Amino acid sequence: MDAIKPASVKKSLNDFINEYQNKLSELFTERNEENELVNNRGLPPYVMRQILDCKPLSTFIPSEHGGRGAYTAEALTMLETTSYQSLPLSLMMGINGALFLQPLANYGHDQAQAEVFKRFILDNNMGGLMITEPDFGSDALKMQTGFSQKDQQGNYKIEGLKHWAGLTGWADYWLITARGMDNEGNLGRDIGFFVHDSSKGGIEVEEYYKNLGLLMLPYGKNRIDITVSEEYRLQPKSTGVKMMLDILHRSRLQFPGMSTGYLRRIMDEAIEHCRDRYVGGKSLFNYDQVKERLANLQSYFTVSSAMAYFTSTNVSMEKDTSKMDVAANSIKSVITDYMHEASQSLMQLVGAKGYRLDHIAGRSLVDSRPFQIFEGSNDILYQQISESVLKSMRKSKVNNLYHFLKDYSLTEHAADHFKDQLDFEVDYKMAQRKLVQLGRAIGRMVSLNMTIKLGESGFNSDLIANSIKSIKSEINGLVARYASEAQADIIDEYQPDSSWLQLMRT
Repeated sequence: MDAIKPASVKKSLNDFINEYQNKLSELFTERNEENELVNNRGLPPYVMRQILDCKPLSTFIPSEHGGRGAYTAEALTMLETTSYQSLPLSLMMGINGALFLQPLANYGHDQAQAEVFKRFILDNNMGGLMITEPDFGSDALKMQTGFSQKDQQGNYKIEGLKHWAGLTGWADYWLITARGMDNEGNLGRDIGFFVHDSSKGGIEVEEYYKNLGLLMLPYGKNRIDITVSEEYRLQPKSTGVKMMLDILHRSRLQFPGMSTGYLRRIMDEAIEHCRDRYVGGKSLFNYDQVKERLANLQSYFTVSSAMAYFTSTNVSMEKDTSKMDVAANSIKSVITDYMHEASQSLMQLVGAKGYRLDHIAGRSLVDSRPFQIFEGSNDILYQQISESVLKSMRKSKVNNLYHFLKDYSLTEHAADHFKDQLDFEVDYKMAQRKLVQLGRAIGRMVSLNMTIKLGESGFNSDLIANSIKSIKSEINGLVARYASEAQADIIDEYQPDSSWLQLMRT
């Protein structure tokens, strides 16, 4: 296999990242106008070719197949380097890595791995994942795409309709999900994953979507009618549903790779602007409200760094992440909330000129927003965090929230900061909105726990201290909201007496 390794794969991590970083800087700022690259749909072929020539996706490929070894820290470092320059490009790399290459490495047949990895290394191929369907987004387990029983040659027939798959029309390979179908056409409960070579046809793009942000990535609606051999079906270690959980959790756990570089860029842009911008005869940097926004941006970056450190030290390629739902859902939901809040703060600090698509503030606003939706809507993930914690509380027969969280591995270092606020018995029958509110608080406690652990490892102590203050203030507010009894309701028939004009006296 050494014969197919390009020179870039054999370099040290520092040399590899530095050369990749320099190439991105050259392509996005020196040879091209950055705004033209990120505000036009797609990427010029020569730009995409030179990016892939640096072999960034080799960080997701095992060494026996010509890659750099599929080390989590290397993959996250590559994503961080990419997202500092371009968040959409980082998402493109993340889709390829976490949602195609890693599942293939963990569950693929030797034959499929050998062919696909070789084409990624030598031919700069790309791959994506198709799960979502027009009528089944968050309710993925009810997908209608089905696969029929094998024929005499050992092939599967797969038919269905998928949409919102990143790299629509671009990917050389697709990982496609489907449910087993019996002879009567009834769909089963388990999920199958199939690797399909786009050059073999069978995937028709029915529509390209005019997505609001992330213009670099094509999205659309795809009609599936393909045949896949047994060697190109992923093999779960138990069930297909558990395999899907492992794939999705692993991807969510790696979001800090994309978020850390992005948040560093937003933080750098905001600090530079505030230092150079004078209002009322003094730099924006000297205004107290501005300082609060900048401190929050630094906190977001610090939390993201803590999450990246957690994933890199706890999630190897071989680790089964199917049961890491609380950690994965906390990381994904909290850090994507922070990403969008960071873009809102940069927009506020920059002012009117930031409200332009060709300014990084306006661009970041529309590019960061979908991160709160795809791979699990944050509202749903927060609810799932609460439900998972409550399930563990029942199992351990601990009803007091503080008593449970102080001994819970993901919050044990953070819980003591909130002893008074969390010292209450939980209501296992709480309303859905309460589950979401509690999940937001627990997710940030998990984040605080990771931040404390990062500080103990030697990270910048000033950033850690400020971040702890910021997260504690946020959690206090969330817990207070959760404890509040006031709950507004929807008024179905709101029209009567709802016109202010009718109240005016002639």
